[in-house]
Amino acid sequence: MPGIEKLPIEETLEDSPQTRSLLGVFEEDTAAMSNYCTQLYHAMQRIYDAQNELSAATHLTSRLLKEYDKQRFPLGGDDEVMSSTLQQFAKVIDELSSCHAVLSTQLADAMMFPITQFKERDLKEILTLKEVFQIASDDHDTAINRYSRLSKKRDNDKVRAEVVEDVYTSRKKQHQTMMHYFCSLNTLQYKKKTALLEPLLGYMQAQISFFKLGSENLTQQWEDFLGTIGTSVQNVRREMEEEVGQMQQTIQDMEMSCDPLYAPCDPDPVHSPVCRNLTRKQGYLHIRNKTGLVSSSWERQYFFTQGGNLMQQGRGEVAGGLVTDLDNSSVMAVDSDDRRFCFQVTSFDGKKVVTLQAESRKDCEEWISTINNISKRIYLSENAEELAARVNQSALEAVTPSPSFQQRHESMRPSSKGRVGRASSISSVGSEPSPALSVLSLDALVAPDTPIQFDIISPVSEENSGQSKTAAQSGRRSNPFGESGDASEGSEDSILHQLFIVRFLGSMEVRTAESADVISETMRQILAARAIHNIFRMTESHLLVTCDCLKLIDPQTQVTRLRFPLSTVVQCSSHQDNKRLFGFVLHSAVGRVDSRAVCYIFESNNDGEKICDSIGLAKQIAFHSEMDRKAVEKRKEQDKAKEKQQEELSKQKQIEKDLEEQSRLIAASSRPANPPASDGQFLVLSNSQSEDSDAGDEGKKKGESDA
Repeated sequence: MPGIEKLPIEETLEDSPQTRSLLGVFEEDTAAMSNYCTQLYHAMQRIYDAQNELSAATHLTSRLLKEYDKQRFPLGGDDEVMSSTLQQFAKVIDELSSCHAVLSTQLADAMMFPITQFKERDLKEILTLKEVFQIASDDHDTAINRYSRLSKKRDNDKVRAEVVEDVYTSRKKQHQTMMHYFCSLNTLQYKKKTALLEPLLGYMQAQISFFKLGSENLTQQWEDFLGTIGTSVQNVRREMEEEVGQMQQTIQDMEMSCDPLYAPCDPDPVHSPVCRNLTRKQGYLHIRNKTGLVSSSWERQYFFTQGGNLMQQGRGEVAGGLVTDLDNSSVMAVDSDDRRFCFQVTSFDGKKVVTLQAESRKDCEEWISTINNISKRIYLSENAEELAARVNQSALEAVTPSPSFQQRHESMRPSSKGRVGRASSISSVGSEPSPALSVLSLDALVAPDTPIQFDIISPVSEENSGQSKTAAQSGRRSNPFGESGDASEGSEDSILHQLFIVRFLGSMEVRTAESADVISETMRQILAARAIHNIFRMTESHLLVTCDCLKLIDPQTQVTRLRFPLSTVVQCSSHQDNKRLFGFVLHSAVGRVDSRAVCYIFESNNDGEKICDSIGLAKQIAFHSEMDRKAVEKRKEQDKAKEKQQEELSKQKQIEKDLEEQSRLIAASSRPANPPASDGQFLVLSNSQSEDSDAGDEGKKKGESDA
């Protein structure tokens, strides 16, 4: 087998970026191997499933052939020849089915088991160790940062001991985890070869055994080849076991030898003296970066010297970057206001000044001595260490802090303490408002000195104004069993019913209800007030969201504590960072003209956005219901108008018909009573006939009028 690259376990304590870069290469290789192994596993699983299906199908065919005699075919009849032939085929196919079953068992043991073990055990072990190592690395970084921020006061020895113990524990945990992680990655380089070869070897051997059961015509060449592969697999396994034993022994030796190096404090100068003859050095330092005119921040980076240059390199970076040129530069220990073990490097022209912090006083002195030696170009000479020993005196003088820095630190200590106090008071308030809000805009949202209600006292609004006034004065509802009958019927008929468990944080009156930042500002003030007054008790309720109102129900008595009509809810939103906090603003009428806006803040067990979405859905449903109701009322009004118009038209037609009939009767009555005879003479009627005709005309008119 060719040589296999491996991670150096001896360099795990230093944890340099080069080691991390090499670790990244191994992790990429592991990820690629995991992806390829998964694809190969699926392919072999298909082979195994197909073989099982073939074995089951062959067995089913044999069983069906054996049951041919029991079948009753309407046109088949008793065919003895066909039956006996099928029985012979059934025996042969039954033997083939047994061979296929044996092949399936061999594939499961020799092909699927090795690759499954590698996929489910070895690769998952690597992923688990990777997660544990990442956690240990983050804990170590946190402990180092905490240790670096230790003050130089002598009255906090207990805190300093705790921090040192924390650094010791985290560094030891990181070192041990990293060594085991490296060991697993190195072992994986051997396991991945066996994981690929063993399944293939098992597959070929199973196929050969299957064919040997039916035929002995396989050549010796295949058996020799497979035998050679089997021997190679055994050799790789033997090498892996030897390498694992060596790595385990190295881990034990490293744990015993590196135990004193886990603590960040200065080691015993007798066992670990300061080396002042160095011309090359590398390690982690904190560098000060200016963030403003008077403010600065510290960043932990990996520094190393390369020739006459000071380089820095961050984690994950492939190469380092130049910090400053050390030729003819000056270095001295400085006293920082907030950090210990600091030294300052100034370039030869004085234009660039770099302030660095070491982990211990020994490390600080070694860095100063190394930079002093490089600045004098000692690294260019043949006997660099002998020449460096001559300039150790100047390095020792540079390590001693200047008294002016100590005096300045003592004079500035009260002011820095005041700054810390103010910063802590600001951070204890809670989440800050959005940067776009100024002081004036915050006052426009929430009036200063506005009282905050931390408990549920009385309902906000009721259907009956008199009941609301009485409930507000007494502090509880007049109906001990909940809402009135109309309200309960309305909630029962509601389409939407969603229940959430919430805890009331507080409410306060706001000046505006339409601003998008009014809820976040109210949250900030309520949380700040709770923190200042040490108010931790919260009233738990059930928030019922329906299409007409929001109800706060007592979870024990099921009595409605508060009822908010949905029409008064203006907006609802959750906290930007803490999604469990949400609130809503509603308008409540105080008089006929004046109205006030109140913001209520709650904490929920669920996501606050879900509750806000539910309230928004309820408002949409209520809006559409109101629109549908108005449309129905408008349609009814239109129908009534049409019916009234139809009645008017029918009356108008009846009047026209009566007028027409009346005009016809008038025309008929206006005709001459004695028409001339055909011979030109007039017909004279008697009085009796005239009276009869008049009576007949009157009766006819009366009948027509009655009709």
